Amino acid sequence: MYPACLLDAHSRRCIGWHLARHIDTRLTLGALDQALAARWPAPGFIHHSDQGVQYASAAYVARLAEARGRIRMAAVGNPYENAKAESFFKTLKREEVYLKDYQTFAEAQTNLAHFIDDVYNTKRLHSSLGYRPPAEFEAADAPIGKG
Repeated sequence: MYPACLLDAHSRRCIGWHLARHIDTRLTLGALDQALAARWPAPGFIHHSDQGVQYASAAYVARLAEARGRIRMAAVGNPYENAKAESFFKTLKREEVYLKDYQTFAEAQTNLAHFIDDVYNTKRLHSSLGYRPPAEFEAADAPIGKG
């Protein structure tokens, strides 16, 4: 099983994710569609990823163009440019995946949903956010009148 996740670079919140049995464009489009539906980003937002073929596919690039996003990809072999995502996946593996023995795809999906939505985004403290979880950081950082 393969996860794809999209993070808000400012708050570290996982705003879109998808789990699939194969690494392909459907995997990453599932995460992108969820993120776009959750955030409705302003035109010109920057979408940063590694250079995986699933992020460079015609369908993925077209979806970003429809949403009026700008594409930025990490240099080949430079994991530091994608450090926030690498850190997220390390946390996901250490604090969820390696501790469980999923018996089915559905069980893995349910457990990942719980971890991402109910633990990582709302309870897990991040030193880079002043030891607050992403949801709390966003709430405190929200401009007055933001819904």
